[in-house]
Parts: sequence; C-alpha cells; structure tokens
Amino acid sequence: MILESVKAVADTVVNVADKSKGSGWIMHHVLDSRELSFEPFGVIHLPQLQLFGLDISITKHIVFMWLAAVIVLAVFSTVARSYKKSLIPSGLTNLMEILIVFVRDEIVKPTIGEGYEKFLPFLLSTFFFILTMNFLGLFPYGNTATSNLAITSTLAVFSFIVVQGSGMKKYGVFGYFKGLMPHGIPIVLTPIMLIVELLGLFTKPFALAIRLFANMTAGHVVLFALIGLIFILNTYFVAPVSIAFAVFIDLLEILVILLQAYIFTILTSLFIGMAIHQDH
Repeated sequence: MILESVKAVADTVVNVADKSKGSGWIMHHVLDSRELSFEPFGVIHLPQLQLFGLDISITKHIVFMWLAAVIVLAVFSTVARSYKKSLIPSGLTNLMEILIVFVRDEIVKPTIGEGYEKFLPFLLSTFFFILTMNFLGLFPYGNTATSNLAITSTLAVFSFIVVQGSGMKKYGVFGYFKGLMPHGIPIVLTPIMLIVELLGLFTKPFALAIRLFANMTAGHVVLFALIGLIFILNTYFVAPVSIAFAVFIDLLEILVILLQAYIFTILTSLFIGMAIHQDH
C-alpha cells in the first residue's frame, strides 16, 4: 500500500508539475478543490451549490469526510451484527474490540474518572472518525480530510460544546464559571483571572483544531516535496534517494495518524474531566 501510495503521488506530481512550473503544485494537491483527480485516468468535477447566497459546494475533502463516515458506520454495523451471532470476537470484530477497550481503559476512564460511561460513545466516535479520515490519505488517489482547517475546526467546536455543556449541566451556568476561578486568589486579581480563564476556554479547542490540521498537512507537503525533487532538479539520479525518503515519510505518517487521533481524543476527554470534576 505504501509503494502504491508513493507511485500515485509521483504520477500526480508529473501531471500537475507539467501544468504549473512553480512550487504551487504542492499546495494544489494538498489544499481543497472542487474536483477529484484520478490522473492520468481523468478528473471528476464536483457540483457547485448555492444556498441563500452561501457557497455550499461539495469539495474533495467533503467527499472523503463522507466516505470516512460511511466506512465507520459500515464497520461498526458489521461488528454489532457479529456479536449477535457469537460473543467470541474474531477477525475485524476482534480488532475493533481491542481498539474500543484501549480507548475506554487508556484514554477515557483515566482522564474523566467517575461518570465516564456517558461520554464514551462520543469519544469513541471522535477517535474512529478522525482515525479513518487520516488513513484515507495514505491510499492511492485518497485524500486526508483532516488537512482541512474547516473540518478540524468543526470537530473542535463539537468538543467545545460537549465540554462546556457537561460542566454546565453538572454545576449550572453560574456554578460552572465560578468553579473556573482558582481558589484563594486576591479579589483585585479576580477580573484578570476571569478574562484569562474565559480565553482559556476558547484557546483549548482552537489548539485542537490547529494541531490536527497542521500535523496532517505537513506530512503530505513533505512527501510531495521529496518526490518533486526528481522533477525540480530535472534528473533521475536523485530518484532512489527521494523515493526512499518518501517511503520513510509514508511509514512515519502511519504513526502520526494514530498519534493525532489519540491526542485529539485524550485532550477532549481530559477537558471533559476537568469540566465535570472542578471540585477535585
């Protein structure tokens, strides 16, 4: 799969580099667009839609986001049906059970503590959705939807709503914001600390969105830059080195993909735990 992915990248680089002699061809592939490129076989142009003057056109990142959602639903529907047939997992069901237990016991339970069960479905959905979107970018002609800041920001907004909503549900709106303030601070510093704490509420999801977006985008930029050296330098002597490093980066991206899904989920879980256990 890794070599096929690198080959697909190389084919795309050849076609796009021929059309654009500058360095912009790298971002042409990484950034969102209104077409699905399967060069040299062809290009699928996606529909452009308007709603009340707003551009709601379907883009390639949206397509791969939808694809990730379908894959997650299909996989877990299959796993659920397999449990109806047998309580002893095997194959795909066994793999999913291992991952689910890992998320529950190593991420959600330690960070949230008592009452973690009610947040487990949301955090499991977040973990597997991000993981699937990340992995789709490794396949030939695939694309990583999480390299789109709009998508990672939307994920962060949902995390923000769950975190703040869970805290307010337990303590009430006034009690929740009161609990954000450190105990024992001088009254003079109260307005300053209130501003700091309120800013902190918004910087946390912002950091989640930027971290996921930046890490997933950087890997693709480096991969294309390495393959592009062959055509930029206009010599095939550098090809073995470029391809070797590209394969290494692709292997490294597998680790990054797993880490980014893990980090986004564990930080969201940690923020939930902090919101519902202010008295700890």
